[in-house]
This record gives sequence, structure tokens and C-alpha cells, in this order.
Amino acid sequence: MEFLEMRGIVKRFPGVVANNGISLSVRKGEVHALLGENGAGKSTLMNILYGLYEPDDGEICIDGRPLRISSPRDALDAGIGMVHQEFMLIPALTVAENVVLGMDDGRGPLLDLKATEAEVTRLAAEYLFRIDPRARVADLSVGEQQRIEILKALYRGARILVLDEPTAVLTPQETRELFSVMKTLSSQGHTIIFISHKLNEVMNVSDRVTVLRDGRVVATVNTRDTNPSELARLMVGREVGLDTSGARTSPGETVLSVSNLVVNDHRGLRAVKGVSLEVRAGEVLGIAGVDGNGQMELIEAITGLRKAQSGSVAVLGRDCTGLPPRPLAETGMAHIPGNRQRTGLILEMSVAENAILQTYYRPPISRGIMLNEGEVRRFSDSLISQYDIRTPNQDVKVKLLSGGNQQKVILARELSRQPRLLVAMHPTRGLDVGATEYVHSRILAERERGCAVLLVSVELEEILALSDRIAVMYEGEIAGILDGRNADIEEMGLLMAGSTRRSASCSAAGHGG
Repeated sequence: MEFLEMRGIVKRFPGVVANNGISLSVRKGEVHALLGENGAGKSTLMNILYGLYEPDDGEICIDGRPLRISSPRDALDAGIGMVHQEFMLIPALTVAENVVLGMDDGRGPLLDLKATEAEVTRLAAEYLFRIDPRARVADLSVGEQQRIEILKALYRGARILVLDEPTAVLTPQETRELFSVMKTLSSQGHTIIFISHKLNEVMNVSDRVTVLRDGRVVATVNTRDTNPSELARLMVGREVGLDTSGARTSPGETVLSVSNLVVNDHRGLRAVKGVSLEVRAGEVLGIAGVDGNGQMELIEAITGLRKAQSGSVAVLGRDCTGLPPRPLAETGMAHIPGNRQRTGLILEMSVAENAILQTYYRPPISRGIMLNEGEVRRFSDSLISQYDIRTPNQDVKVKLLSGGNQQKVILARELSRQPRLLVAMHPTRGLDVGATEYVHSRILAERERGCAVLLVSVELEEILALSDRIAVMYEGEIAGILDGRNADIEEMGLLMAGSTRRSASCSAAGHGG
């Protein structure tokens, strides 16, 4: 029996129809996956369900009863909770205090903390959560914080839970624990809508899958009757190559050498603690780890965006420690930054202007102190064609492009220079399966061309698919290094969680396999 129904949902924004008559039916007690490319309408649909948007047309029914949901308060009153990718927790408060934050318990301004802790303990035990209600949130792991968000929704009476990309920041072990929680909740009658771009996870945990494309439903299938290849085809409307491993190459000379690098974060605290590593021509060294373990500071120090406290960075044998980005680019380094909108692009500038950010001062793009406008247009059109950038023309502001096409602008700008070293951080973050396939193919093409690639990603599938060697970072250090061809995901997960360390003989500076 259908428990939740969204019938004929339409939502328009200026110049785009985000949801074009979408109907979604979800059964009580099932885990229902929602799949689709960026811009397919998934987030808009769920934001309508949670009351963040109001639909222009259509209706929402629970148990056959139409509901008007105009705010998250209306959604919670109807038994609908949502756990966002960015947690809504106050680090300085305890678990119990976060769970009841913002609720009116009818006791006036005073909180009966002991009663609250007892109720949180009871609820946690009912759903097999291991949570201390007195623990301070700042001291908990990311996985534990996510369980608090789920507990908050359950405490408020949620019968329907929307989980938006819930595994994006979890280790493999934490992901398995989350899936166990989801199965426990569904077995007890809770309904879960699971938004994810990880096809193997959808296959593992869901009962049914609804696929959106261009604001419409293209299919709803039983998970047991489908496979990742079919789901990828439904999402993008064509066959997608999911095997991106490519042919392994024989590494050449050392291109990047990092020795005993120490880097502070923005607070002045030690974020990178004596990291050493090497990347050779024709290989991909993947850096795995849960976000926030020093990866960003390491990459910023290597690419000239942050000063190191000590240690050295060398490119092709030349000491480049402390050099700013332009001289590093001139050594043959290309950089795909972790946040394309903040550090990769100038959003108010056009596609053409963003395409020449690395070469605007050099002939033939420049003519003395002036730009060679004809050459700029020729160069930009060439990149748009070569990298399949979907834009009406090169004069469109880059902020108006989709995330995948914004990433293609960065790839085109950086790879057109034929770099000797490519530093890529989260190159597919927020991208759909089609755009991800494209980015992977370009990275592998650079490796096969003889470029050295340093890849940072929190997506283990991506690291495993692309890397010749895998270095795992934990709390600012290299916890171990694995051969990419034989990497064990269980061991990787333990290293990511700091549960074990590889021997010193397996340092990232050495070459595996």
C-alpha cells in the first residue's frame, strides 16, 4: 500500500521547470532511493516535501489524506523529517541538548535535562543507536553526529525520513552502520527516502528506486530487478561506462616530491604533521580519508595557496616550497581545486574569461598589455568543443552553467596546458554519473600521457578506480599506503578511522607494486 504520494508536482523557477509533473509513491516501511543527474529535480522535490518550497501545482498525500506543507514545522507535524548533508548541530552542546533544541516541551523556559536524557537514552536503545546523551557533540565522530540528526527527527515523531547523500562524509564502517540503522528503522515501520549518487549503495540498501531526468520521472523499479548499469543509463539517457580503471602504466621519473611537510589550518592549529610523499610520471597517487584530516591544507600548501610551517615541496627536482600559484603553474603544475565555485572559477566572468585565467598574460592570448580578442575567442571556442562544455556561447557567465559544465571549464583550462603534474581535489564532488564518467576519463588520459596525478577524494570508489597507489590520511599524517590494484577496503576503512597504522616501511614516499 502506498503510504506517501506526491502527485503531479510542478515547481517553476525563472527560466526553468525544476519539477515537471512528478508523481512519486512510497510504501510504508520501505527504503526508497531517489536517483538523478544534477538538475534532475531531486532536491527540489524533497525540499517541497519538507516544506522549504511550495509547489506551483500538485498535491502531497499521506495515508490517502491530502496535506498542505508550507514550512518544515508543517512537515514535522505531518511526521516528515529530513537529514541534510550539512548537520544542524551545535558542537558545544550535549547530544540531549541538541536533540531538544528549538522544541517547546510545555515546561516554560526551564529544561528538565535528566528527563530529556532518559528519553534520548530510551529512544536510542529502541533503534540500536550507541549514543551517550551527555556527550558533547564536538567530541563525536561524523557518523555519531549523523545518528544524532536521525535521532532528532525520530524524537520529533518522524515516520518518514529523507536522507540527503548521507554517506558522503562517512568511512566504510560508518556507512555499514548507517545502512544497518536504516534497515532497523524500516523493519519497525519507518519510511526512508534515500538520495544518493552512489549506485552500489542504492543497490545495497534500497527496496525500490525512482529515477528522475530533466524534472520528470523516467522509471520506478524494484532494486532486485535492476543493476548499476541500467540505473546509470536511466539517469543520463545513454550507456555509461562504469569501469574506469584503464590500463596500468609503468611510472617514470619523480615529478612531485613532498618531504616532512608541516602545515597549519586557518586557526593556527597543526593540520599536516610531517607528511612525505612522491608522485611519479604516469601514475595516480590517490589520497583517501574522511574530510577534515588535513587533505585540504596539504593540497593548498603544494599548490601555493597556503604557507607551510616547515618541510619542502619539489617539482621535477626544483625546490618550489612557498612559491605562489603562477610560478607553480609555470613549472608544469595544474590544479583542480576542491571548491570549483570559490577557488576554481570567477563566477561573474564569462566562460571565455575563465578559460584564459592561466594564460591571459602570455602570447598569443596577450598582445603586450592588451588581450588578443580574436585569439581569445578562437581558443575558448576550441576548448568548448574539445571538452564538450554545454553553454549557449562563450560569453555566458560561468555561474549560469551546471556544476558538471563548470568543472569542464576548469578541466579545459588546466589540461590544455599539457601539465607535467595534475593536482586534483574532489574532482567529481557534486557531479552526476555522466559528468563523473567524463572527469575520470580525462584524469586517466593524463596518466596515460605521462602526467603525474595527485588525486584527493573522499569517494572510495573513485580512489579505488583511478589510483595506482593509495595513501590514507588520518589526523594530518599518512596512516598507510596501499597498492591500488590490491587495496582492501576494510583495511582502508580502519586506516581512515585511525584504528590501525601501516608499518613505517610502507611510507607514502615509497613506490608500491
